[in-house]
Amino acid sequence: MTTALVTGGSGYFGSLLVRHLVGAGAQVRVLDLLDADDRPAGVDFVQGDIREPGTVAAAVDGVDVVYHNVAQVPLAKDLHLLRTVNVDGTVVLLEACRRAGVGKVVHTSSSAVFGVPATNPVLPTTVPSPAEAYGHAKLAAEWACLDAVRNGLDVTIVRPRTILGHGRLGIFGILFEWVADGADVFVLGSGDNRYQFVHADDLARACILAGGVSGPAVFNVGTDRFGTMRETLTALCEHAGTGSRVRSLPATPAAWAMKAAAGLHVAPFAPYHWLMYSKSLWFDTHHVEDALGWQATRSNAEMMVDSYEWYLANRAAAQGDGTGRSHHRSTARQGALVGVKALTKVLRRFDR
Repeated sequence: MTTALVTGGSGYFGSLLVRHLVGAGAQVRVLDLLDADDRPAGVDFVQGDIREPGTVAAAVDGVDVVYHNVAQVPLAKDLHLLRTVNVDGTVVLLEACRRAGVGKVVHTSSSAVFGVPATNPVLPTTVPSPAEAYGHAKLAAEWACLDAVRNGLDVTIVRPRTILGHGRLGIFGILFEWVADGADVFVLGSGDNRYQFVHADDLARACILAGGVSGPAVFNVGTDRFGTMRETLTALCEHAGTGSRVRSLPATPAAWAMKAAAGLHVAPFAPYHWLMYSKSLWFDTHHVEDALGWQATRSNAEMMVDSYEWYLANRAAAQGDGTGRSHHRSTARQGALVGVKALTKVLRRFDR
């Protein structure tokens, strides 16, 4: 039986990965600062900080495969934590794995390492070029992984596109609330930028498959069925049937407004949001399909609907204060967006 450690196993994707591993028959251990109330029976829990060498050494002891998912996300808005958790913590983990003789490490990175790509699709040979602090931190963590490979550790890097799926909230929780309440939602510019997502279940399968293959690799993971941002949001609005529609905002002024609102701490935006919301980014996934026998199971529209339906079924809990949960397992605080939401309903009256 394989013994697997999932760092960040109480977070949104980490907890889902834990359930997939348990379903595959693995003995699973979680390392996280906080325990999750839905941790499956039989899954061990090690409480601690990824930056603390003693705690990490204890967590990796006797482990065959480590799935590294601890990360400070952009919504945290803490540059010190972005660096020390995402980079320094990764270095601590990799060294502990090397000392413990761990057979395989699967490091979950991010498409943010590519910033706004000069061309699409992004290929395995595309050189990363991050555009904000989170992307820079995730790229530095990848460099740490490559250093570990040179020192003899088997590490595979998995870069997901933006993750959706049942239970995915964060800033998507705001989108789902607006749609459920019949408020209009926005794209920047025409919304004709091609934007790719990945379902959390599909990403979990890719990570587990990568964990079973010897030798270091880099995999870019996303769905193979996607269109423009406007098409994806329109599909959600049509499915919901609440009267919510997709409206356009001028891209440059809207991006500046998002940046200003974030700087004043009155809206839950991070640099990646205003940099990328109107831009195209998609992966060519043929390499991961060929190397791992992996295939996406859901399109952009299907996973958006899946996420929305989960939100409707769990709305009361999703709108809680998020205490003790990761950023992606609770809805982001709307701040000034509450007023924008009300304004969309007023504007609709003038459209009639």
